[in-house]
Amino acid sequence: MNGKDIIEEDKQYIAGTYARFPVAFREGKGCRLYDYDGKEYVDCGSGIAVNIFGVNDEEWKKAVTDQLGCVQHASNLFYTEPQAKLAKLMCEKTGAKKVFFGNSGAEANECAIKVARKYGETRYGASRKKIITLKDSFHGRTLATLAATGQDAFHKYYGPFPAGFVYAEPDLKGVLNCIDGDTCAIMIECIQGESGVNVLDGQFVKEIEKICKERDILFICDEVQTGNGRTGYLYAYEAFGVHPDIVTTAKGLGGGLPIGACMLFEKCADVFGYGDHGSTFGGNPVVCAGAYSILSRIDDKLLAEVRGKGEYFKEKLAAIKGVKNVSGMGLMIGLETEKPAAEIAKKCIDKGLLVLTAHSKVRLLPPLSISKDEMDFAVRILSEVISQ
Repeated sequence: MNGKDIIEEDKQYIAGTYARFPVAFREGKGCRLYDYDGKEYVDCGSGIAVNIFGVNDEEWKKAVTDQLGCVQHASNLFYTEPQAKLAKLMCEKTGAKKVFFGNSGAEANECAIKVARKYGETRYGASRKKIITLKDSFHGRTLATLAATGQDAFHKYYGPFPAGFVYAEPDLKGVLNCIDGDTCAIMIECIQGESGVNVLDGQFVKEIEKICKERDILFICDEVQTGNGRTGYLYAYEAFGVHPDIVTTAKGLGGGLPIGACMLFEKCADVFGYGDHGSTFGGNPVVCAGAYSILSRIDDKLLAEVRGKGEYFKEKLAAIKGVKNVSGMGLMIGLETEKPAAEIAKKCIDKGLLVLTAHSKVRLLPPLSISKDEMDFAVRILSEVISQ
């Protein structure tokens, strides 16, 4: 098949939920992708923050294929080495006590919601079920995680939603106005990716942690997009100097295969009992083997490199005529521009650069392994598109 045939077949047989760009990729290596005509693209999207070490990463590929030669799947009625090893590594790197594995960020957040509600009810009674999230947040596309998402645009058509979620303004007064005796958790993204790479105020995040500790409210950090080195920290909450009770992650952890993880810290590590939650594919041994190869390489040296690359990238991007503001942390970057973001993304593709959008902003989520030459190419193309 050629690229045109793939696009036509996709349109005929796949549900039309994605506004795809008219490109089909055949292969790639690192930060470079190639379509069916052989055209090269520099990837500054990494599959929406998934391909942390780029496409066709050798270590990840070996870990996955080695496990495929052993056991490709065993239900969670049995033990597997890759799942146990990955959970141990995640706990050792974060201080978490237990991990639940699912298949996506939404599933990880569903798990966090269930833990929070069971924690609230078993300690304070059946009414302690309310979860506060922030306006402009995004926590997933299942009904519960859509209910947790503080953006009206995602709520059209799909109600009624599970009750018990309220959306606070992203400031201390807004959160305090929402808290009452029925509040069991506050869930935040330290950097709101889908709403435009909005970095929360550091003091505000610390105040949330303080309130949660004082009132025995669980503090949940959604690190689905920000986690696994994306911001120059293993998880973004570390940059804010806070210690959540629950951390969820996905995307980059799997390196290209589906995984979600809900990390439970001391306060709520033993909330779940047998049968409280489950997943057929969660913790799949092939996926966990690949994830272990990813997470084991995210060390202090790499994180320092990501922070340095991020500063270099943002400085160059801020100098582009027509860029009004640059937000983000590490290699999670948002550009506020004078031109529409969707128009910029389309024109960049024509010139061999892949970028994303988030609301009205251009969003950059390149592989952590992106080179200086590749960043310079991205800056040059963005400059041509934005300033002309």
